[in-house]
Amino acid sequence: MESHVMDGVPRPAGTPWPKATPDVEALVREMIGRVADKWTLLILEVLEEHGTLRFTQVGEHVGGISQKMLTKTLRQMESDGLLTRTVYPVIPPRVDYTLTPLGLSLSEAFCAVWEWAEAHHAEVMAARQTFAAQAGTPEWMHDPQLPSVQDRP
Repeated sequence: MESHVMDGVPRPAGTPWPKATPDVEALVREMIGRVADKWTLLILEVLEEHGTLRFTQVGEHVGGISQKMLTKTLRQMESDGLLTRTVYPVIPPRVDYTLTPLGLSLSEAFCAVWEWAEAHHAEVMAARQTFAAQAGTPEWMHDPQLPSVQDRP
């Protein structure tokens, strides 16, 4: 039987996690909703990897993000305390973004997702191929490069 570890103590699979207080549970649900979108995760990764970046540099490193969505995501991350925004009073305006210790800790937590994806990439791709074959859907519909439904206008 698979087990999970919580506070250094093994917990058998299927054993429920201790019940969180309502305020903690609400924060977890809210943060999952905010952080689980691809832009926040990609910005976390870019800032963790490159350190302090200007607005345009963040957008270039993330790639494929509109200025409007970049602004919205950066503002949300700033409001959650994940990054700091520093505005310099120069012409043209200069704005730098840096992860806070809170943002760095979240980035470290999501590092496990990247490691999982790397370790299980072949298994996921094989499962998708099997599903496509059994469901009779064309293989091209399962191309990971295609935009998901949530990415469509």
